[in-house]
Parts: sequence; C-alpha cells; structure tokens
Amino acid sequence: MKITWFGHSAFRLDFAGKAVLIDPFLSGNPSFGSSRDVAVLGTNYVLLTHGHGDHVGDTVAIAEATGATVVANADLASWLGLQGVKKLEMMNTGGTIGLDGFSVSMVRADHSSGALADNASVYLGNANGLIVHAPGEPTVWHMGDTDIFSDMALIAEIHKPEIVIMPIGNRFTMGPETAALAVKRFLPGLTIIPCHYGSFPPLEPTADRFVDFVGDEASVHVLTSGEPKPFAKG
Repeated sequence: MKITWFGHSAFRLDFAGKAVLIDPFLSGNPSFGSSRDVAVLGTNYVLLTHGHGDHVGDTVAIAEATGATVVANADLASWLGLQGVKKLEMMNTGGTIGLDGFSVSMVRADHSSGALADNASVYLGNANGLIVHAPGEPTVWHMGDTDIFSDMALIAEIHKPEIVIMPIGNRFTMGPETAALAVKRFLPGLTIIPCHYGSFPPLEPTADRFVDFVGDEASVHVLTSGEPKPFAKG
C-alpha cells in the first residue's frame, strides 16, 4: 500500500489496483503539496469522515470527473446526492460495507458535522472515523476529526488497525499532548500518521511536539505533503 498525504486531513491510499481518496480537501488547502490532476488520477472511491468543507473538499467535482463512488454517512450521502453525486454508498456508525475487494468500517469520532447553505446551517450526520480493510494490506484507521475517548481502545481491539491517521492540530480536534496520550493509553506500538496540522494559522504548525510527546511508544511517520510512502502489512 502507498499512502499519500495531501495536507490537512486529505489522503490517498493506493493498493491492489485501487485508488481511494479520504477527505479530499484540495482546492483552497494551503498545505496541498501536489497537483489536483495527479492527486485524483484514477480515483475509484472517495471516503468521507464528516460534512465539514475542509473534509468534503472537492468531492463533488472529483466524483463527476472520475466516476468514483462516494462513501459517507447516510445524511451526508443524501446531501451529496442533491449536489449531483451519482454513485453513493450510505453507511453509519458501527457499520461495515464491502466494496471492490476491500471493506470500509465507520466508527465513532467526537466532533460535529455540517455545512452552510442559504445562510443556514445544515446538519450532515455524525462525524466518524473510517477503517479500511484490504486482504494482504495493512488495516488503516483514519480517525477524522476527533477528541480523545476511551473507546479508541475498543475500536482498536475490534478492527486491529496497523496504521492510524490521527488529528493533532488542537482547537478543532485534540492537540499534540492529548493525541500522544491517546497513543500511549490506547494505541501503543502502532504506526501513527499525524494530520490536521500546519494548514491554517490556528492549528499546530508542525508535528514536532506530537513526536516528542509520543516518544518511543509508537512509530510516528510524519509524511511530506504530496509524496507517496509505501507501507507493508505486519
């Protein structure tokens, strides 16, 4: 599997001939370190953790250009259908769906989810984390936007992720020290990829403090935006 970070919480997973985008906030993302054409090339699926604009991002345009299937919670998926997205897979917290040779599980995240339309707030379901299971590949848990919660340990026990993509930026999610505590308490020994930092001034500017707080409790991989990195199972 190759994992590419596009800044903020946007990622691309390439495995078994599939190209999967998660939270593809590309346009307007100041830490997007690639070209949009390269980032979306061959996209088969777009997975969304929740409905905020810095996570839905370019989903509608990507789906139209590539014919990708969009996976989201039921409320967000219904709203995206009204925006013109044709191929949708609805799910919700606790569910798992089988796709083309892999599956996606939707798990808890502590955050909000919504959009502004006609000067009013539109509720777009609960925020979630997403777990991608593919045979022969490392299982990846993208936490979305969240605070720490003790059931992270239960999610890890059920789904057995090997790679955890974790927000560390503070203000809108847990910050570096709290995220490091989540690693130490609930996810020791796993591969951790920090995200949701360095993109906007209110957020933590770098992953340095997070790396320091984690210490040797886990293997932290700080990715460079736009550069794919290979990860093997086990």
